[in-house]
Amino acid sequence: MKKLFLPLLLLPFILNAATKLIVLGSGTPNPDPERKGSAYAVIVNDQAYLVDFGPGVVRSAAALSPEWGGNIKALSVKNLEYAFLTHIHSDHSAGLADLLLTPWIMGRDKEMKLFGPSGLDKMASSILMAYEEDINYRIFGTQPSNKKGYKYKFKSIEEGLIYEDENVKVEAFKVPHGSFDDAYGFKFTTEDKVIVFSGDTGPSKTIEKLAYKADILVHEVYSQAGFLEKTKDWQKYHQGHHTSTLEVGEIASKAKPQLLLLSHILFWGSTPDEILQETRRTFSGNIKVAEDLMVIE
Repeated sequence: MKKLFLPLLLLPFILNAATKLIVLGSGTPNPDPERKGSAYAVIVNDQAYLVDFGPGVVRSAAALSPEWGGNIKALSVKNLEYAFLTHIHSDHSAGLADLLLTPWIMGRDKEMKLFGPSGLDKMASSILMAYEEDINYRIFGTQPSNKKGYKYKFKSIEEGLIYEDENVKVEAFKVPHGSFDDAYGFKFTTEDKVIVFSGDTGPSKTIEKLAYKADILVHEVYSQAGFLEKTKDWQKYHQGHHTSTLEVGEIASKAKPQLLLLSHILFWGSTPDEILQETRRTFSGNIKVAEDLMVIE
């Protein structure tokens, strides 16, 4: 067998090219201290692309950055530049003020690029209006500040290709999340991986199709055992908005991803192992239960 020799100058680029998935927040509206609001990062060539930005997103990114003892340069707070929102529920979006302002305070000198439903533009502009006094003090006071890094560019999304650069192609697709007309999932395609994010959703044939043989399917889930203990009105709500362990397993059995990552987990008293075992009843493939700051390469 011939040995493959690579120029030393190319090695850093090749090593950095491998796509990483980072779980920045695996939680729900329930204020679990161990799980931040929904947030993920796809890392390609030292560039981070965020999916959702629930409460705690900036602090989670910082925890993995070199400035705070981590080793992921792309998650240095001042480098956070791209963010995609599945839908406007607060557990997915309440970190927006932190995402707009803190990276700027830490030195970001580029506009934030926001992709999401039309309501996201209103949210972002309202935040800048609410913090106008703070922003002006930082710009016109004695604190060294630039006049650009707190601003943003917004692109309203619809189904299909919504973003593409040399690192990644991002496609959006609608998912059934109650009566939301603009709840989305995302499909990220890079040179070495396909990663599909369900967003918040009930069972979806679209996810089965778009996640077919994906490298990673990140899917929300609720405990089937816990569901059976709910009152009828809450059962009706969750059936229309979310996906049970058994249903997620059925979706994955058809989609056949290399890894099913269960996240945005409504435990309702179940343990992570019980969530895993329930899902294994309908899917025999590779499954992980997400934890905050989990890194998947």
